[in-house]
Amino acid sequence: MTYSITVQKREKNNADEVRAQGQVPGVVYGPDREPVSILVDARELEKLYAEAGDSNLVDFTVEGEKEPAKVLFQDIQYDVVKGNMVHVDFLQIQMGVEMETSIALEFVGEPAAVKALGGTLSKAIDTVSVRCLPKDLVGSIEVDLSTLETFEDAIHVKDLKLPEGIVAADNPTNMIAKVTPPLSEDQLKAMEEAEAPTVADVEVEGDKKDGSAPVEGEEGKTDEKKEEPKAEGDKKE
Repeated sequence: MTYSITVQKREKNNADEVRAQGQVPGVVYGPDREPVSILVDARELEKLYAEAGDSNLVDFTVEGEKEPAKVLFQDIQYDVVKGNMVHVDFLQIQMGVEMETSIALEFVGEPAAVKALGGTLSKAIDTVSVRCLPKDLVGSIEVDLSTLETFEDAIHVKDLKLPEGIVAADNPTNMIAKVTPPLSEDQLKAMEEAEAPTVADVEVEGDKKDGSAPVEGEEGKTDEKKEEPKAEGDKKE
């Protein structure tokens, strides 16, 4: 599938005003081009990212340029409150040069150790770093969870079935997923006992609340002695 987008060059304008008009400011850069500030329609951008993700090449055209460039989503910033995109970076790719990037893992199948043995699936990573030519990039790599039949089974990077032209850049022994056994009754009981407050904890808390306040006037006393007045007879004439 081919993905494409057309963007505008951004002039010197206020970023908040641009966003209020339904556009997202951004930049495109790469080894063969100087950074160019751009504006992208917010809805079109969100739709494109939902479909292309981080590892699918996008035909990228800046208005006024004749030929589209091949780019990848490099970075997206979101509003911490509203959750909408507020800035985007695109990286222009050199098609004949090997690159290193991350590809999402797509988990398929059901672990027998979960279904039959009552275990819990634990995923250590959800992306894998790879090296390849841009033309060999794929949107995701499948991980077959049905191979997890016992609690001793595990899936590592070396177990991935990678498409032709793609080589894993991560440590081959890095774990991707395994199934952990359910907690025993003794373990559950120990956890409950560890979380329950003890009588001593309650008493200490009570002592803190019932502690007497210092008597007014006593706080701030010093050991300094006031000088006693001299007797009348001691005065010199």
